[in-house]
Amino acid sequence: MNQQYYTWIMSFEIDGLDELQDQLEGMAETAEELDGENEIPFDELFTDGFMQQYTDFESFDELLEKSQWNVESEDDFLSIPDDEFDMYIADQTSFNSWEQMYGEAAENYIAKQLGF
Repeated sequence: MNQQYYTWIMSFEIDGLDELQDQLEGMAETAEELDGENEIPFDELFTDGFMQQYTDFESFDELLEKSQWNVESEDDFLSIPDDEFDMYIADQTSFNSWEQMYGEAAENYIAKQLGF
């Protein structure tokens, strides 16, 4: 049996790559802006949607209001003992620690800013 091999060449047009390139350039610019140290308000980091998905609370404010601590300022929040806050977070959320919760919120924030 005689076997023949063919090389097929087809041409086609791809549309929409300009739009994709623009989106990628926009993402690159946003990533550059996010690189380094950023100050992000807690209400943007811990959105109501985030809190409702991962915690027993409707908002970050509610999480603090229902806690044993009286938090009325940033200093009040920073004075909460880390180990006690970690236990509260582990008990009231899907996370094992404040650091884990904070990290997930930061990842979600970055993904949203990049358009994912």
